[in-house]
Amino acid sequence: MAIDSYDVWLFDLDGTVVDVEWSYTRELFDRVGDRIGREFTDREALVLWHGLGGDRNGQLREWGLEPTGFWETFHDEENPLERADATYLHPDAERLIREIHGPIGLVTHSQEFLASPVLDRLDIRDWFDVVVCCTDELGWKPDPAPVWYALESMGAADADRVVLAGDSSSDVGAAWNAGHDAVHVERHGHESRGRCVLADYMVQSFDEFPRVPLADADLSFLQTSEEPTSIDRTRTRASD
Repeated sequence: MAIDSYDVWLFDLDGTVVDVEWSYTRELFDRVGDRIGREFTDREALVLWHGLGGDRNGQLREWGLEPTGFWETFHDEENPLERADATYLHPDAERLIREIHGPIGLVTHSQEFLASPVLDRLDIRDWFDVVVCCTDELGWKPDPAPVWYALESMGAADADRVVLAGDSSSDVGAAWNAGHDAVHVERHGHESRGRCVLADYMVQSFDEFPRVPLADADLSFLQTSEEPTSIDRTRTRASD
């Protein structure tokens, strides 16, 4: 399927549409390290922040850290306004999003208390028809539930030509498990990641996408129903 023929686009946020200045990340890991009594090297901070090692909880366990306690400390040390001030847009993502004429949704692991200040600070909230922040109740990518919820909230649950763009293997997994296509943008290089993330479309920049307008996309699948009240978790999930 040609990249210009998708009717609905979903995007990950951190690492895909936006990123954070290194100084903020380094200082955050220093504070977390002081609290838990464990120093983090620059490489370890980058691996965990960007998910370069794959599943972050698995990476934490490999380092001998209990994920629940770590993330509680991590989020306790996060300052939403400072993080928002240190966040910048990826220009290639902005160019692509501005050229899409169909519905656009955001599905992010970033918690609402962190994502909202970023969207407001960068003035990009109105770029998206829906913003879905993953939770324990809804599920975390690669669980397809957040993808389904986003589509249902947009009135696009019946859309066939859907693509999710993200910078991690969990983004690709969420798209595939939901039965849709995936785009992986590799912002760190295969050498830094230690492997190649397979997807339907693999790019190092969104500028590699063909620039064909989506103004003629068939949007008849869009519904005007109210926000969904439940998620159908009985749909077939693709194997890893």
